[in-house]
Amino acid sequence: MLPVTEHLLCLLGLERTAFRLCAVSALLLSLLLLLFRQLLRLLRLCWRFHITCRRLSCFPQPPRRNWLLGHAGMVCVAGQYLPNEMGLQDEKKVLDNMHHVILVWIGPILPLLVLVHPDYIKPLVGASAAIAPKDDLFYGFLKPWLGDGLLLSKGDKWSRHRRMLTPAFHFDILKPYVKIFNQCSNVMHVSPKASWEEGRGSEAGPGSSSWASRVGQDACCPLSTSGCVVRMRPGHCQTGLKSAACLPIRHVSLSLQAKWRRLAEGSVVSLDMFEHVSLMTLDSLQKCVFSYNSNCQENMSDYISAIIELSALVVRRQYSLHHHIDFIYYLTADGRRFRQACDTVHRFTTEVIQERRRALRQQGAEAWLKARQGKTLDFIDVLLLARDEDGNQLSDEDIRAEADTFMFEGHDTTSSGLSWVLFNLAKYPEYQEKCREEVQGVMKGRELEELEWDDLARLPFTTMCIKESLRQFPPVMLVSRRCTEDIKLPDGRVIPKGIICLVSIYGTHHNPTVWPDSKVYNPYRFDPDNPQQRSPLAFLPFSAGPRNCIGQSFAMAEMRVAVALTLLRFRLSVDRTRKVRRKPELILRTESGIWLKVEPLPPRA
Repeated sequence: MLPVTEHLLCLLGLERTAFRLCAVSALLLSLLLLLFRQLLRLLRLCWRFHITCRRLSCFPQPPRRNWLLGHAGMVCVAGQYLPNEMGLQDEKKVLDNMHHVILVWIGPILPLLVLVHPDYIKPLVGASAAIAPKDDLFYGFLKPWLGDGLLLSKGDKWSRHRRMLTPAFHFDILKPYVKIFNQCSNVMHVSPKASWEEGRGSEAGPGSSSWASRVGQDACCPLSTSGCVVRMRPGHCQTGLKSAACLPIRHVSLSLQAKWRRLAEGSVVSLDMFEHVSLMTLDSLQKCVFSYNSNCQENMSDYISAIIELSALVVRRQYSLHHHIDFIYYLTADGRRFRQACDTVHRFTTEVIQERRRALRQQGAEAWLKARQGKTLDFIDVLLLARDEDGNQLSDEDIRAEADTFMFEGHDTTSSGLSWVLFNLAKYPEYQEKCREEVQGVMKGRELEELEWDDLARLPFTTMCIKESLRQFPPVMLVSRRCTEDIKLPDGRVIPKGIICLVSIYGTHHNPTVWPDSKVYNPYRFDPDNPQQRSPLAFLPFSAGPRNCIGQSFAMAEMRVAVALTLLRFRLSVDRTRKVRRKPELILRTESGIWLKVEPLPPRA
């Protein structure tokens, strides 16, 4: 008899009764039925997996390195499977032979379908958000930070929020933001001289106690272009290699405060675009979302540090399989820092929302709006005033989730896109000069170097250069969807229900059947006077379909302003001593920054 059965009979007082035999038989029978039920469930899962594999067999796949890791082991760096330049080159080789749908395996039991052609992407992105929702596997780590914002919400909640947030990105709301884009670009280029003492840094900046105290500890370096979590030893990153992204505190402080013109001082200086552009986009977003001037381009605030740290920690967690389990992760140092950074971000956002809502209740909507006349209506204002079809408003928690989502999506993607645009214009001086002449034509006769909303439509070639850069270096490399129903493809093949699909934006933009000579940077692909016959889904840096990026007009406006003012004031060239190697993470970054030589131009006559 099983020891467990004996013990159970003893507890029930049946060890010496006449019912002992019946009780033993009943217990054993129940145990067998339970095991049989679990076995049936396992067999059912195996059968479903077998059927799914048979249905997926019609899709081509690149050769696997081994059966256990599948295609996850295609690129190995330092014992970890990380996306890097070599991985992107391998992906390009696959795209040269497979042009529509590619089957890849993560381990032996997780199949993914990668879509790389507009005709095959269309049925997926054209499906409703209920049929092809975003998948938790690739976005779940962001949930504690971003909550149920537009990026992560599903179903009716997503539909309701999308309708309520759409007015926040109307052109009438976006127009005043151009002034903010001008101001933040000015700070990046020609900020007023800030106090700085060698070895100290400013009171609230990276040299302050909130940042300098982390030297000698594991911490996220806010200026790390790779987004890595580093061991903050002066002058060294986690690998022990000296890096411009992890300089001693005095050098970091100088690079933050001594902006482009002061750094150059009439000569040529090499700067990391990711470092400066990222702070500029964070600065503009805080002003557009909260009407809050943190002066973060000069002095790093706790809120800005927390946002940068959260992005880095999410990336780091993706590459540690044991950290995928929440219970284990939150026991680690990274997990504790993640919670602390989330608390910092949530506390700031909640305080702004509650203070603004109190003022709204005390004054009433009409008086409150009247008091804000002449001021820019920010993102929080629009969300506080938003109502759905039934007259219901968003809760404080909903507004916080949307604001945090916009800060996350807005700064990382825009800074990546803008940095790569500047890189391409530095690499191709003939295009840079043509953009500069276009901007000079718009600015001709003006006393102030400031763009207005209507000026953006007068920069067609600059816009072409931005779009071609977004094609070649899309900030977001892919988006994922999990099919809740079978989806039929144009050639008759079917994506089975339950399969995770990856819309590869990078793969589509580099598909030779869609974009001939895809490696070549050619802005004339987007010439409005010579339109080419392409699917609208051939170019999707902001995704497509019902769940496309709601802030794409905001991002394009900010990039046009920043590029125009940069070229008006500086000549850019590539620093050949620093190789640019791509590194796809949450966005497309580089392994060690994008270093460009910056030369101040003489003032306009």
